[in-house]
Amino acid sequence: MIPDIELASKETIKKFQEDKLQDLLGYLNNKSNYYKRLFKSHEIDISKIKTLEDLVQIPVTTKDDLQRHNDDFLCVSKETIIDYVTTSGTLGDPVIFALTDNDLNRLAYNEAISFACSGVTKTDVMQLMTTIDRRFMAGLAYFLGARELGAGIIRVGAGIPELQWDSILKFKPTYLIAVPSFLLKLIEYAKNHGIDVNQSGVKGAICIGEPLRNQDFTLNTLSKKITESWNIALYSTYASTEMNTAFNECEAQQGGHHHPELIIAEILDDDNNPVTNGEIGELTITTLGVEGMPLLRFKTGDMVTAHTEACTCGRNTMRLGPVVGRKKQMIKYKGTTLYPPAMNNILNDFSEVQGYVIEISKNTIGTDEICIKIASKNPNDKLLSNIKDHFRAKLRVSPTIEFHDKETIQKLQFPVMSRKPILLIDKRKLD
Repeated sequence: MIPDIELASKETIKKFQEDKLQDLLGYLNNKSNYYKRLFKSHEIDISKIKTLEDLVQIPVTTKDDLQRHNDDFLCVSKETIIDYVTTSGTLGDPVIFALTDNDLNRLAYNEAISFACSGVTKTDVMQLMTTIDRRFMAGLAYFLGARELGAGIIRVGAGIPELQWDSILKFKPTYLIAVPSFLLKLIEYAKNHGIDVNQSGVKGAICIGEPLRNQDFTLNTLSKKITESWNIALYSTYASTEMNTAFNECEAQQGGHHHPELIIAEILDDDNNPVTNGEIGELTITTLGVEGMPLLRFKTGDMVTAHTEACTCGRNTMRLGPVVGRKKQMIKYKGTTLYPPAMNNILNDFSEVQGYVIEISKNTIGTDEICIKIASKNPNDKLLSNIKDHFRAKLRVSPTIEFHDKETIQKLQFPVMSRKPILLIDKRKLD
């Protein structure tokens, strides 16, 4: 199930996207109060935006814009809205996204071709280990995509290893959709209850929310821990509510494939210009085929690298490397630039670490400080020293580290109403 456009030449893909861009600009100029104002205030003649390179003439859209003018992004009447989802906002209140019936069909198509990209077929059974309620788009997208693909679906929801294993042993899913760190909890539960994970019938996991690979696509510490015990294939997927689109790894596992029929992707520098090929920049997206709330040059906040060399799977689409980090979460610590994923990888290397939260704050002279709060069964000076040495060796810095009991860390990781675990608390915006 590979769409023809993804097998086309790069030139054909580019021309295809430019035609779709023309349609989108006309639609926004007609239907979107926000973009009508933007075009008018910046004296943008949309008829002159002909190529992808011309996009730089249009100002970017940020999450703050979405939050401040949320209703003005809506392009349809309220009666045509079928589903409402929310995503976290930078100003406190959640950002609302409204989806029409056509948008839900697009979402299903996106997830179906993304699952197929990772090797899932209609003969497979998928166990969903993520919530489908609480206005969460991802869980709904996974369900719709699996249904569109024709695969079997087991809707277990998040957490509860006992229930997950009950379903695995009863229904024999071939693929799991899960946060990768939760797979470690499944492995631990299996070991404690005499379950042989490698006789479970599971052959792969579509992993969400946490990175699986280093920038060179080798397995990171978390992935190595999983595959050392469980002989399954791990596939990364990158998506967001704003994109209504996913970038899934194919079986070559060399980055998440771009779906050119669904989204235009730019990698931009701090001045909102395209970076040189192979450089890290902020992923900026333009949605194609979205009816309810399409976005034009929306800055995702995620720092990534694009890979454009040919892939062995036959697709000629661009691939996204692992997310380096969130732009707003960049840390300047003692002359070194850090992103939280690099610290997560180090902490995941220690089996003694049961859980952790990274807190970032500003000190009295206005520079960044890092405090890592760790829960461990056996906190001691040797473990503390080993963790600090590991940080010095890998990142050339040694942050403050504190030991706390497991309950304290769990309360920090799972605040009320949170839909996923919190591993970073950024206090700098409060300082």
